[in-house]
Amino acid sequence: MNRLISLVIAALAVLFVLSSTIFVVSQRQYAIVFAFGEVKQVIDTPGLHFKLPQPFQNVLFLDKRILTLDTPDSDRFITAEKKNILVDAFIKWRIVEPKLYFVSFGGDERRALDRMSQIVKAALNDEITKRTVREVISGERGKVMDAIRKKVEEEAKEIGVEIVDVRLKRVDYVEQINASVYDRMKAERARVANELRSTGSAESEKIRADADRQRTVILAEAYRDAENLRGEGDAKASAIYASAFGQNPEFYKFYRSLEAYRASFRTRNDVLVVDPNTEFFKYFKSPTLPAGGSPKK
Repeated sequence: MNRLISLVIAALAVLFVLSSTIFVVSQRQYAIVFAFGEVKQVIDTPGLHFKLPQPFQNVLFLDKRILTLDTPDSDRFITAEKKNILVDAFIKWRIVEPKLYFVSFGGDERRALDRMSQIVKAALNDEITKRTVREVISGERGKVMDAIRKKVEEEAKEIGVEIVDVRLKRVDYVEQINASVYDRMKAERARVANELRSTGSAESEKIRADADRQRTVILAEAYRDAENLRGEGDAKASAIYASAFGQNPEFYKFYRSLEAYRASFRTRNDVLVVDPNTEFFKYFKSPTLPAGGSPKK
């Protein structure tokens, strides 16, 4: 029985030793094999690998995926015009040289993030101090990010890191100058609005003047046409009257006198004070026509 127990213990010890010599590397990881603090091997191919049992050799795993450095707070920078702005940026990075990365930070990701944060802040400060607020916010924002990325990439290579991308999430004024900026924006919008209103008023007056001109022209043309028609009608009427007068002048005089009587004595209350021997009462005295026939009295 004691011998069996000894065999079991020995088998477990051998199994433990064998298990400490085998390790699995994922496709998302680097594996650094080191002995007594010295790097012996860097493994970047996934699969099953072997090493000496502990404490002769140890394995440290590093992430080979793209990681994100996103600071929770915005940093303050001064522009070329001596104005303070708040910049919130993030970077995408990954480990490309595991040995150099391990030597630089001992495998501590927090130390690596702190170091990259310092590099990014220095690059931001260098680029923002060369530009105005307008250039940083809108005009040359792309150029700023490209310049920052180049500077960060150069320093990141020295610690075994590759910078995939650098982005400015937010660029804003500090609270002390927000009010003045908003007032300036409001004044600018008011100026644009006034320009649009004045332009609209000018166009309105132009359209109204053109409409009045067209109205005047139309009325003048209509009056001209009406006068032409009236003149033609009067000419035809005069021609008819002249023709009738030429055929029987005496009858024409008689007819015109009847019209005058009708217009003068329209109602019973009409009073006319004239000499009865005047030409006006000619047909009252002698209603007989020279051509024959007698008009009604």
